Amino acid sequence: MIGWRVLTSAVRKVALYWNTLRFLRWTQITGRLLFVLKRPKVDTSPAPPVRARTGMWTPGARRQPSLVSPTVFRFLNTEGDLAEIGWDSPLRTKLWRYNQHYFDDLNASESHLRLGWHQALVERWVNDNPPGVGVGWEPYPCSLRVVNWLKWQLAGNKLSGLAIHSLSIQARWLNERLEWHLLGNHLLANAKALIFVGAFFEGEEAEAWKSQGLTILCEQLREQILSDGGHFERSAMYHALVLEDVLDLIGLGRAYPDAIPRSIVSDCEEVAGRMVTWLRSMVHPDGEIAFFNDAAIGVAPAPEQLFTYFTQLGLTEKGMGASGVASGYVRLKQGSAIAVMDVGSVGPDYLPGHAHAGTLSFELSVEGRRLIVNTGTSEYGNGSVRAHERSTMAHSTLQVGSESSSEVWSGFRVARRARVSGLIETRDTDSARVSCCHDGYQRLAGQPRHCRTWRLTSYELRVSDQVSHSQQRCVARFHLHPDVVATALSPQQWRLAFSDDTAVANITVEIGTAQLEGGHYAPQFGLRLDNSCLAVELEGGRADVVVSFAVHSTG
Repeated sequence: MIGWRVLTSAVRKVALYWNTLRFLRWTQITGRLLFVLKRPKVDTSPAPPVRARTGMWTPGARRQPSLVSPTVFRFLNTEGDLAEIGWDSPLRTKLWRYNQHYFDDLNASESHLRLGWHQALVERWVNDNPPGVGVGWEPYPCSLRVVNWLKWQLAGNKLSGLAIHSLSIQARWLNERLEWHLLGNHLLANAKALIFVGAFFEGEEAEAWKSQGLTILCEQLREQILSDGGHFERSAMYHALVLEDVLDLIGLGRAYPDAIPRSIVSDCEEVAGRMVTWLRSMVHPDGEIAFFNDAAIGVAPAPEQLFTYFTQLGLTEKGMGASGVASGYVRLKQGSAIAVMDVGSVGPDYLPGHAHAGTLSFELSVEGRRLIVNTGTSEYGNGSVRAHERSTMAHSTLQVGSESSSEVWSGFRVARRARVSGLIETRDTDSARVSCCHDGYQRLAGQPRHCRTWRLTSYELRVSDQVSHSQQRCVARFHLHPDVVATALSPQQWRLAFSDDTAVANITVEIGTAQLEGGHYAPQFGLRLDNSCLAVELEGGRADVVVSFAVHSTG
């Protein structure tokens, strides 16, 4: 019996790996081998000459400051003193250490007030981080640091000769460590850095960096930006990061008009117009992004910062926003209610690392405030919190048994994944209706299929679920924002009020058996807040839940 269990476990593990690896592109496999086996030599030869800038630079979007004092950083809601932890301490997560090497604070809000800190920190980084050693020399933090140093210089600050020499060493190193094994936003960030250093310097070596970066940029923009303007990894957070990249490259082209072809700048302007329209459709009335797939507030610049940057560059919006066709999201608005639904794939088949098992989940804002949410993302890595936040249970959608709709595993892996079909969207003056199904649970006994319909009017949202042939318990969950207090009016009805006792809605379970569960909400990395979740068990394979928006008196 023990031997059979071991054999079964081994077979399942092989299947999990096969259903993960079979979607990869050959470029990723060969790229991984080369990345591991090939270690470039450090080239410390003198830097190329600096190019004269002939155009104007428009300062970019501003993040919140992350430098608390000359040596104290605050990332992911956690502080650390450089004097105590250095640049690569195991006392902090890898993501925290990555942030330490980005140098985002150089271009954050009120950065001019920290000029002396920044000058000293750049010099210290060069002295403390020998070429090719430590997490700071990994391609992604190297790419972001190169760009941040150069944006700081373009904004009127002055890099020392030591820092400019270091930039050339970093560019040579990065040019040999491009992340072909990861692709996606990482490769685009690599390309952006090469374009920045290629424009800042001049000469044959700089032209080679710039040419490599521009080639990758053109290929990847066509690949990564979908027809409706959404980024193909289906995360509003990563979409915002890539939008910032595109806007920065437009600004760079205007600062160095003799270095960046006008045709490429024009292509970036067209892409940015579609991306801004899409991002607007994925923002709640509170001004922040919806939480689908990996998403958290404070990683990318706030949407309003990006919209302002876009306007300062004199650009024009294009596209249609979230429509369900390309990026797989639909936004509905009736009266004071705004709902966003996930009705598409978890991401590109070969790159689902930031995907969650949230197919057919949704978020709802009423009266300008979030009411029904997804859990969000509080950490990366490979722990239990990360596993939960990626699971179906952590999303406002339906779970069959204890399984997730897509086989999310490890920190950034997906094996079998849900496919959506039969999307129908109808809108008229008084209501909007969206319906579709997915096959993510058809790997289970009975091959169950989940279908969901949303119908939104100015006074209610009706959510109807149906699961066919399920042999397991089916539960639809509705996660409530932490500011929402649910008070039972009957076994099947709850009054929903914000913490200031402003009543905003009633939620009624017309078909199904409901109970409140506890949970957490993660609006930022390193931050988890307690919240409530209404769990509705299906009856006869069906559940009908109605959220009515009539505001009741609090007396």
